Amino acid sequence: MNRKKINKKAVDFQGYLKKQLRNPEIKRHYDEYGKQLEIAYRILQLRKKKGMSQADLAQKIKTNQSNVARMEAGQQNFTTETLQKIAMALNRKLKIDFV
Repeated sequence: MNRKKINKKAVDFQGYLKKQLRNPEIKRHYDEYGKQLEIAYRILQLRKKKGMSQADLAQKIKTNQSNVARMEAGQQNFTTETLQKIAMALNRKLKIDFV
């Protein structure tokens, strides 16, 4: 079996990101989407900690499993109503703050 050599070039992602974030428009989009990903990841962590499947959470918040999957992948915007339902389903309190 002949395997092709893969050219592995190191990428300085942090340096690249820092350079890109100098552009105000890119920074705005990154800041906006970054928060969505943080929320998505937190939902995933809490759900797994509770030992719940996506289907279990979906049933508790009256939606379907594919919606929960999109939420956890950061591919869906969250309303405060949805976040409150998720918090209640996970026996948590929702806190939104401006700092």
